[in-house]
Amino acid sequence: MKPTMSDVARAAGVSAMTVSNVLTGRRRVGAATRARVQQAAADLGYELNLTARHLRAGRTDTVALVVPHFDHPYYGELAARLARLLAADGRHLVVEQTGASRQAELAAVGQARWQLYDGVLLSVVGMSAADVADLETSVPLVLLGEQEMPARWDHVRMDNVAGARLATAHLLATGSRRVAIVGGTDPAPEGGMMPARTAGWSAAHTDAGTVPAPELLVPAPSDPFHGRDAVRRLLREGIAFDAVFAVTDTLATGVLAGLAEAGLRVPQDVQVVGFDNLATSELTVPALTTVDPAHEQMAADALRLLDRLGTGRSGVGAPDGPPAEHVTAPVRLIPRATTRPA
Repeated sequence: MKPTMSDVARAAGVSAMTVSNVLTGRRRVGAATRARVQQAAADLGYELNLTARHLRAGRTDTVALVVPHFDHPYYGELAARLARLLAADGRHLVVEQTGASRQAELAAVGQARWQLYDGVLLSVVGMSAADVADLETSVPLVLLGEQEMPARWDHVRMDNVAGARLATAHLLATGSRRVAIVGGTDPAPEGGMMPARTAGWSAAHTDAGTVPAPELLVPAPSDPFHGRDAVRRLLREGIAFDAVFAVTDTLATGVLAGLAEAGLRVPQDVQVVGFDNLATSELTVPALTTVDPAHEQMAADALRLLDRLGTGRSGVGAPDGPPAEHVTAPVRLIPRATTRPA
């Protein structure tokens, strides 16, 4: 006969509740007691059936984060922040990757394994607003991403337009007149991060009473190698520029490398501003001026919205659910050494 939790409690000389607290990690237990319980469980060969326990309790203390890429620094930092917030409450984070694919995002929503999660935070990149409007899930869901989302779902995003406007205005206010945007793109019907940040770059020029030259808009995927290649392209094509707004800090890192490669000084010859305020941004040489999109607040808001839905709700908009919230986090400029003082 398999040993029970009561058997472990008797062997360790503690209550069954203490055994439960030790094996699930839900509450703090003294080191000596914890070691005694763990040894008793090992001696008896006891294994906690978490699946059965979660089914009975109606919760798993696990939240899923679904992101386009594991290896993008922004998503790595987001996952770390969420994991810390959840751990403080005795909960756990599971991260899944979609590769920014519409099919993968739709498949993730429909996966039956989500029944093992108390809620899902979904970063929407590949799906359209129409796709999102048609989503059906019995698990609490909060959307992350820069598209306009249907009112039906809770949604947390950063203020991309305002942040890009701040970054570009700072460059113009500190003497630059030809501000290139690396990672820029033409407006898209579905919106998104890059079009929104391009709109902010354009709006800052309008505010300053000028129009940016079309050749200063340089499309680039968000990785440092493309940031370096963008600088090479500008120089190769003889496009004059005295500043760069890189739409992500990751791109800005490559921009700095490209400028150094060309022997251009930052900020004396070319000023640079990024966006995201990644942890590594102040370690670039020179330290990167960037836009802080309130990462901590976004993570806290996402979990707040998820938790208020409760376990087993059929989503916002349902009779037993609260009305949806669309939260836009504030932004601020972090001036460092890649720009001149205002």
